[in-house]
Amino acid sequence: MDDYPLLNLFWTMLWFFLWIMWLFLLFRVITDIFRSHDLGGWAKAGWLILALVLPFLGVLIYVIARGKTMGQRDVKEAKDRDAAFKAYVREAAATDDTNGAKKSSHVEDLAKLADLKDKGAISEEEYQRAKTKLLV
Repeated sequence: MDDYPLLNLFWTMLWFFLWIMWLFLLFRVITDIFRSHDLGGWAKAGWLILALVLPFLGVLIYVIARGKTMGQRDVKEAKDRDAAFKAYVREAAATDDTNGAKKSSHVEDLAKLADLKDKGAISEEEYQRAKTKLLV
């Protein structure tokens, strides 16, 4: 260890971590090439060949040319995932556990009962009985 000074060790670690960060960026660019819907097949092939044949220059050119749209695609994908998750939660909350059939929520049923009472279709006593039946 005497022939390898501490400053050289730090310098080697810096280069190693920069190389790891570049690898992450390379994989990120490659995945962005494949998920980009605005590129055709030949354009995707061209960008992929450029990123693999001239890795440092290809990744740098891609980030300069398409870096802004990379971020926009990330935001759109995150919003789509969030919307899909929320729709799944809403759908799962509205199903019955026994047979998978849809059931309405108590809030919707109470709103329907209140609407029927306001229209005069049911009396106050019928409304109270149905309400207690729903809440029990």
